[in-house]
Amino acid sequence: MRTVEWTAQNRVRMIDQRQIPWQLAYAEYDDYRDVAQAITDMVVRGAPAIGVSAAFGMALASCQCPALDVGSLLEFLEVAAVILKKARPTAVNLAWAVDHMLALAHDERLDRADDVRQALLDEAKRMADADVDTNRQLAAHGAALISDGDTILHHCNTGMLATVDYGTALGVIRMAHEQGKRVHVLLDETRPRLQGARLSAWECEELGIPYDILPDTAAGYYMRRGEINLVLFGADRVAANGDVVNKIGSYQIAVLARENHIPCYSVFPTSTVDLSVRTGDDIPIEERDPDEVRAPYGCSIVPDHYRARNPAFDVTPQKYLSGLVTETGIILPPFEDNLAEAVRSMQGK
Repeated sequence: MRTVEWTAQNRVRMIDQRQIPWQLAYAEYDDYRDVAQAITDMVVRGAPAIGVSAAFGMALASCQCPALDVGSLLEFLEVAAVILKKARPTAVNLAWAVDHMLALAHDERLDRADDVRQALLDEAKRMADADVDTNRQLAAHGAALISDGDTILHHCNTGMLATVDYGTALGVIRMAHEQGKRVHVLLDETRPRLQGARLSAWECEELGIPYDILPDTAAGYYMRRGEINLVLFGADRVAANGDVVNKIGSYQIAVLARENHIPCYSVFPTSTVDLSVRTGDDIPIEERDPDEVRAPYGCSIVPDHYRARNPAFDVTPQKYLSGLVTETGIILPPFEDNLAEAVRSMQGK
């Protein structure tokens, strides 16, 4: 089961994450603009999954374009790139994937339009496969942090639904479970879209991993009682100094973990690192529709005219993190030097 994939009918197929846990449903798209809208509407979400979806969106755009010459096709792809990159502003994987595909399309060795189309499709498929391999690598590194019998606090959803398959932070827990370690997961519900209560709980159900869903406000209660051994969450963009931008609520649990002397790690592939931004404060934070707060999933909890704010992400300063888990291994402070070295090591491969 893959979160996003290319079909034999030249369409992009996604698990519609808005329908989980009530049903496992799929959406298919034959227009790159619909792929961009699916990213905006959170049919697909999670930085790695968004990146690969955008790559497939670029491949789809090349198939849509009727141009017979490379120049006209490239003009079409430039427009598609702008539209796809605007779908969500925070996750760096989206812009990275689009720019990567656009650079490939401009390869002078591709002198026929059909050669460009085939190269883009092949690369999007390769990126999807590479994402799964990367997730398994970082999960293996992160699983070493988990001891038999640990209770782990997890925020948002970072499992197979947030990636092409397997997962990042939840993938670490999955790996430990598959290794035979007895683990218990406390899942922050993750308001307002409830990715923890809906998506992570669904994945734990499917995998047979013991879990409990917590109100977002309960994490500190269980930390202070000594019931949590480890805190794990993902990342949507990581600054050069190691600051992590992740789903709203990550900052507060990292601060609470430090106060309660509990190790806290952010788990992500090196493609999520943006060395062009110095700190997390330089990263744009997406503001979503306030109706997601007032009426989550169409269920009104306050009058429509009540004022609300809905930041989708927050910044966790690197000082609150015990380490960073990537496919290169576990990165420890000083993050600025060690993170850059990890990224360069992967770029050289």
